Amino acid sequence: MNRDQIEGKWTEIKGRLRESYGDLTDDDIEEAKGDREQLEGVLQQKTGRTKEDVRNTVDRILESI
Repeated sequence: MNRDQIEGKWTEIKGRLRESYGDLTDDDIEEAKGDREQLEGVLQQKTGRTKEDVRNTVDRILESI
């Protein structure tokens, strides 16, 4: 999914992220709006999970949309 597609489906992506990462705030998610690398960085920082683990979760979310 490219950046334009991510931005277009951002509301749905935010909902899925909240389901997967309950401790994320709106500010955390909005910080990365539409930028996958930044999103992965925020998730990694907030959760302490590995880059690979976060990337796999983001891939799963994006594929399900």
